[in-house]
Amino acid sequence: MNKINFFRQLVIVLFLTALVAGCAGTKTRESTGEYVDNSVITAKVKAAILEDPMLKMFQINVETFKGEVQLSGFVDSAEAAARAVKVTRSVKGVTSVKNSLVVK
Repeated sequence: MNKINFFRQLVIVLFLTALVAGCAGTKTRESTGEYVDNSVITAKVKAAILEDPMLKMFQINVETFKGEVQLSGFVDSAEAAARAVKVTRSVKGVTSVKNSLVVK
């Protein structure tokens, strides 16, 4: 009976260890917590861009990975691109900004 309990507990411990390790992040993959944090940052950046009168008419795509925000899409001027970067940097949680905006 003790061997059965030992193996049952061992299986439970191994399962829980695998479960926790599965939620951990790596260089190329976000952890579950980072994914949630990045989703919040993305939403805040999109809201800030929509609230800015100079930027709300443009289609600017926002992606976030580990706090680094990438802006892509098309804008009419270099000033609009610079303004988008400035607005993005003002959002709490943004660690850096990659500007992939194209001036058309």
